[in-house]
Amino acid sequence: MTTATGVYPPLDARPLNDTIVLFDVDETLTKARRTVTPDMLELLSRLRHKCAIGYVGGSNFVKQQEQLGSSNVDVTTLFDFCFPENGLVAYRLGQPLSSNSFIQWLGEDKYQELANFCLAYISKVKLPKKRGTFVEFRNGMINVSPIGRNASVDERNEFEEYDKIYNIRKDMVEALRRQFPDYGLSFSIGGQISFDVFPTGWDKTYCLQHVAAEKEITGTEYKNIHFFGDKCFDGGNDYEIYSDPRTIGHSVCGPDDTMKQLKEIFEL
Repeated sequence: MTTATGVYPPLDARPLNDTIVLFDVDETLTKARRTVTPDMLELLSRLRHKCAIGYVGGSNFVKQQEQLGSSNVDVTTLFDFCFPENGLVAYRLGQPLSSNSFIQWLGEDKYQELANFCLAYISKVKLPKKRGTFVEFRNGMINVSPIGRNASVDERNEFEEYDKIYNIRKDMVEALRRQFPDYGLSFSIGGQISFDVFPTGWDKTYCLQHVAAEKEITGTEYKNIHFFGDKCFDGGNDYEIYSDPRTIGHSVCGPDDTMKQLKEIFEL
């Protein structure tokens, strides 16, 4: 896999070397589960010449490679920092950083109780359609989808509208909170069809420790940490990092809005 074209200044030599811009993926850099557009990549490249950039998403690295990279361009060459699974897996300038594991933290017995409860709950929920992969295990979390992650684009859209009316995901999250009050878990609803379950503190703010570590590596201190995301409401999977006092949060309503705000804020 080749690298993206373009040569960027070292992180500590960028014009805005005390600034980093982090992005959610779905409905921020791309449409939900779609691939990034050339216009977005071109704008991000211009921004990267000014300051450090990175993405932080709940999905695993493979999905983010599919959406943001291509068959011949590694996504880790397009961003200075890549934070799949909220930063539980992390890359800096294409090199992997330390990772963490949800199942090691929770333990196999508790994990099975959690997974079994989710599957039993979903089996009793009536939906317009059900497909497959209802519980997806990731390095730093599990992703739970009542309709199933194998749903087509049209089926995802249909479920999203159904969920807005009947609160399928919201009700399931409340049931999990009641069932497992002592597990130390947090829940966040993101995307169109699913929600994430992860240890409290392992939300998107987890990646900020890697951002802070740059001071020890190059002496660069990121005093301005911008974050762009679409699920910035309480309970959304961007809420914690959007509202964190260490960040400057920007709520967007899609990739076009992200581009518009970037052009205005950074004079691109």
